[in-house]
Amino acid sequence: MNSKFAVSLMVKNPSEVLTRISSLMTQRNFVIDTFSLGETEKSGYARVTITIKGDEHQREQLLKQLSKLYDVKKAELLEPDNTIMRELMIVKVNTSGRLREVLDTAAVYKSKILDMSPSSVCMELTGETGKLDAFLNCIRDYGILECCRTGLVALERGTNCLFDTATA
Repeated sequence: MNSKFAVSLMVKNPSEVLTRISSLMTQRNFVIDTFSLGETEKSGYARVTITIKGDEHQREQLLKQLSKLYDVKKAELLEPDNTIMRELMIVKVNTSGRLREVLDTAAVYKSKILDMSPSSVCMELTGETGKLDAFLNCIRDYGILECCRTGLVALERGTNCLFDTATA
């Protein structure tokens, strides 16, 4: 059965490894749901978080293939029960005559108002992917003018750190 899973990578030379990762995904017919890359606390290293849909075999294969890439220092499957996962979304919604309803919905989801105009409101929402999806479903009828999402960022709970076990 296909289900969504997340992989975290510690990489060196992010611009070069990005090409290698995308080539590997294309060659192996993996379809990326989300991809995020950002600086880490260690100079010269970046953390990549990728979410993909696949079965157990595909998970294992992807992890093995990613681990073999040059400049990938560590690749790890993120277990949902032991991982803090968040996503950021900015969404612009049409408010024509329904501003109060839109703001009330935004308040329920604890979104932050970034900008308002006479006919639209721009909001920021952070949380698990399911929360962001639910928010979009609630405001869809008002008219989503624009939406931008970061993709998943994630860290393991507790004291285990991806970099501690990576070899520099």
